[in-house]
Amino acid sequence: MSDVKQQRVTVIGGGLAGTECAYQLARRGVPVVLREMKPHKRSPAHKSDTLAELVCSNSLRSDNPESAIGLLHAELRALGSLVLASADLHRVPAGDALAVEREGFSREITTRLQSGVELVGGEVERLPEDGVVVVATGPLTSEALTVDLERHVGTKLYFYDSIAPILSGDSIDLDIAFRQSRYGKGGGDDYLNLPMTKDEYYRFVNEVKAGQKVVPHSFEEPKYFEGCLPIEVMAERGDDTLAYGPMKPVGLKDPRTGTDPYAVVQLRMEDRAGTAWNMVGFQTRLTWGEQKRIFSTCIPGLQNAEFLRMGQIHRNTFIDSPRLLAEDLSLKTERRVFFAGQVTGVEGYVESAACGYLVALAVHARLTGTPFVPPPATTALGSLYRHLTGEAHPPDHPHQPTNVIYGLFPPLSGRMKKADKRAAYSARAKQDLAAWLPLAGVVAQTEGQTSA
Repeated sequence: MSDVKQQRVTVIGGGLAGTECAYQLARRGVPVVLREMKPHKRSPAHKSDTLAELVCSNSLRSDNPESAIGLLHAELRALGSLVLASADLHRVPAGDALAVEREGFSREITTRLQSGVELVGGEVERLPEDGVVVVATGPLTSEALTVDLERHVGTKLYFYDSIAPILSGDSIDLDIAFRQSRYGKGGGDDYLNLPMTKDEYYRFVNEVKAGQKVVPHSFEEPKYFEGCLPIEVMAERGDDTLAYGPMKPVGLKDPRTGTDPYAVVQLRMEDRAGTAWNMVGFQTRLTWGEQKRIFSTCIPGLQNAEFLRMGQIHRNTFIDSPRLLAEDLSLKTERRVFFAGQVTGVEGYVESAACGYLVALAVHARLTGTPFVPPPATTALGSLYRHLTGEAHPPDHPHQPTNVIYGLFPPLSGRMKKADKRAAYSARAKQDLAAWLPLAGVVAQTEGQTSA
């Protein structure tokens, strides 16, 4: 077995995948250099100088262990994930979702890494020529590094993703907005809801369709992730698409009228104090001027809205992982180079962190000369791994980014109700994860234990 203390690893990218990967390697005694272009350079979406900055949403989605993403939360907690430990410490009310106070969450991760990882700021334009490298540059990979990655993998890498606006809490009309979670989940009143009548909804849809959009360059073909579509793309698919998507009114009742709204705009808390609210599902490529005009004039309760952040479009760079990566998520043509996070084709904050964790295990196995043991296919971690290797999909299935979903899991035997099926997926995964942990060299974390 090799001495890992003599083998330095360079991790490029200080997002959730890169920070999780660097932290897990350092915990195992591996010298790690974490390269992050901030504070010397920022992408258009980044605002702070801390690591693990959340730019699309402050929600890590459902924490229900019988949902696929909630199951992934539970598995990462059992593994001692830095990201999940930090999220739990900086949680804000959001129904059954795991939402965090952004700044505290990012500061927590930055502080924990400062004591065990060498942090080096400045843009990386080319992969290092030697040593083990983990590419975890995420959806906002710089142009120069993208060009170098394309040279290594031999193809172009991109699609487009969008982020939602954030509103100042004191600018929302609380005579119109009402606090309520769908079906009373969580605390029962974790969301602000802006109700719409039928006429108000269709006026809004028409304005969104007619509004001026940011036009990509002629050489850039937009390829949107289905789980994060801009509202105008959904509106173009049909006038009722938004009402069955992010603006669906099910499970909500307007307390002023006692009736069900025709549609709602939901706002999710960005911080514990409720000073900032995210427009849930309102990713958009409308110009900033059009966003202010349309949202302020067409959405009840936002007539005096102050926008703390406008919705905008950004590029998401990813590779064809099933074709390009080996079983340990290293590049087939250059085995010292590993890929982690959204650049591999996983989508979502938690999925990125999970991928970073898996790559840390793979790199550690490489450095110690031991086999890399992938997680069982029946676990949430294993389902993401199988997505990246292509095993979760039919032959010749095009590689597209995805969140963790039960459709990636091996099917259960027998017929059962939906709720029973989710419980069965969760129970099977928990059992199989427990059997895998010692094979992967991981000591399970008990409930309430942190990864410090």
